[in-house]
Amino acid sequence: MSSIIATATTRTSALTDEMLLRFRSRSAGYDRENAFFSEDFEELRNAGYLTLAVPAELGGQGFSLAEVVREQRRLGSHAAATALAINMHVYWTGVAADLWRAGDTSLQWILEEATRGAVFAAGHAESGNDIPVLLSTTKAERVEGGYRFTGRKSFGSLSPVWTYLGLHGMDTSDPSRPMVVHAFMPRDTEGYRVEETWDVLGMRATRSDDTILDGVFVSDRHIARIVPAGAAGIDHFILAVFAWALLGFGNIYYGLARRAYEMALQSITSRRSIALSRSMAYHAELQHIVAEMTLALDTIEPHLERVAMDWSTGVNHGGMWPKEIFSAKYHAVESSWKVVDLALEASGGFGIFRRSGFEQLFRDARLGRIHPANSMLTHEIVAKTVLGINPDETPRWG
Repeated sequence: MSSIIATATTRTSALTDEMLLRFRSRSAGYDRENAFFSEDFEELRNAGYLTLAVPAELGGQGFSLAEVVREQRRLGSHAAATALAINMHVYWTGVAADLWRAGDTSLQWILEEATRGAVFAAGHAESGNDIPVLLSTTKAERVEGGYRFTGRKSFGSLSPVWTYLGLHGMDTSDPSRPMVVHAFMPRDTEGYRVEETWDVLGMRATRSDDTILDGVFVSDRHIARIVPAGAAGIDHFILAVFAWALLGFGNIYYGLARRAYEMALQSITSRRSIALSRSMAYHAELQHIVAEMTLALDTIEPHLERVAMDWSTGVNHGGMWPKEIFSAKYHAVESSWKVVDLALEASGGFGIFRRSGFEQLFRDARLGRIHPANSMLTHEIVAKTVLGINPDETPRWG
């Protein structure tokens, strides 16, 4: 892992306080209208945010994973859906940057395209596949000059603006040795369509619509990896996808939880009751809720920071890396959900009104538990890893 270390320098954030306040002011409108975060996106693009992870030598900002996720945390505390959608682009550039620093230039073209304004999205989620990235219900068929992909991809954040869709499919031409093919489909490819399905509980501004692939052809130039199906296929590329995507998710939901916490404290200290001589801050049960929120929050950041710094500084966790990454994401979103849930309770009846701000945070926070790796997969991977059980061993259970 030592070869992926980014050079440590002083970074200047692309996020100004004024930008963040504008993002926050637009968030409720995007949510209410189920609209893509167009204005936020253009501001972030113009500020160079989409090149945060691109090495400085290639024209980017040169941020490491640890530095990027801190920026995503700040963005998430102001406009969580904006941060979540942007995370899909950021994690692809981060993966390519880590490989490039390790001497693998196979995805250097992604970094070069990003500096020219290209936007990368993720097409991994599939109905009927509870082990995303490592398996696929999408068919990948080898043809002359590349692969054809047939399947349906869900949760396609950045659907209105992506230039390339990072996707994967399964090549089962040899049933005894299925392979997973990872590719990037250009926007002008024929044979796919985006179906507007995104009318959901939370994170509505991501516009994560479905993408239907009907034998789309992706040339060899845009094939990123062909690896064995399952855990046997976890190479540097796959592991980097997990690190950048999941630690990004964890930090965004942590940022959202911190915002809910701050709002709850303000609400509690400013409210009064005819049964109290002082503010509601002196209500014993509200003090208990504040303590519960604080105790939960205090454990999230150190965990996220340690794992992100370990990755960025080349700590060698070997086969324990998936456990480390999955655990940090799981802990962050579960604890963040607890904080937001308690914040809504502490806000009283006003919290259920849209104008309170709590109602949107409550809905947005719930989606953290849906993102991979979800609770079931996390518990499986963590337990099998520490017990020394091969995740690919069959039968899967029993």
